[in-house]
Amino acid sequence: MATGFDPSGRLPDFFTNTGTSSFTQFLSQAAPEMLPGRRPLPPGLSGDIAPHGTTIVAIATADGVVMAGDRRATMGNLIASRDIRKVHPADSYSLIGIAGTAGIGIELIRLFQVELEHYEKIEGAMLSLDGKANRLAAMVRGNLGAAMQGLAVVPLFAGFDLSPIDSARAGRIFSFDIAGGLYEETGYEAIGSGSLFAKSALKKRYRAGVSTANAIKLAVEALYDAADDDTATGGPDVTRKIYPVVMTATAAGTQRLSDEDITTVAEQVVQGRMENPGG
Repeated sequence: MATGFDPSGRLPDFFTNTGTSSFTQFLSQAAPEMLPGRRPLPPGLSGDIAPHGTTIVAIATADGVVMAGDRRATMGNLIASRDIRKVHPADSYSLIGIAGTAGIGIELIRLFQVELEHYEKIEGAMLSLDGKANRLAAMVRGNLGAAMQGLAVVPLFAGFDLSPIDSARAGRIFSFDIAGGLYEETGYEAIGSGSLFAKSALKKRYRAGVSTANAIKLAVEALYDAADDDTATGGPDVTRKIYPVVMTATAAGTQRLSDEDITTVAEQVVQGRMENPGG
């Protein structure tokens, strides 16, 4: 039972009074133990016993942004999952991907989705893209205690800005550190253990104003390169038909690439590497 509940069944005042537009702040009053960063942990490091997910890439395009994530989760030197999903819609015009402790990361994504929906229902308007990024930074900061014990989560946030200062940069990308530091990236970004290799691939191939279709292929190729050098990143699995999750955020909203479309792109990338392994 949440903290402060009356045994008679009457809802506490914070349920009936005019509340805050932040669901996270409301939850900190109603049931603080449900927040990921508020849960007590045993002493010592816990990171090695929890599955970790990597790698996520995001690319700004002429129409918005593309975000893609591999499907592997690892636990030490073992593969914990081959088909985890790490890229999700945050709301109608933004995307979020996570690297780090998988369980906490997925919980953070769900909490962030509710946070944005709660704000929109209370205020009757959608948060700006900068406002969404700031809310996510505060949530990451709230998990700092767990992060220091090895249960770190680092998100990647990107979306289509409905009110951009520069119309040529409607697609924007934000990265974070484990202390909640917020940084806007230009062009592309990657997080996770394979991010060094993914960013190295994008550095040579990315061009400003790239089309969405070309950015999707660039993202899959970057994940392929990451998997080629990082054991924690899973490449396209042709045998099991497991391919990266790829999503777009444009003026038309967020959309996940269909299984048929991503299969076509992934098989093209694999075929190209058979002819030219170095890409």
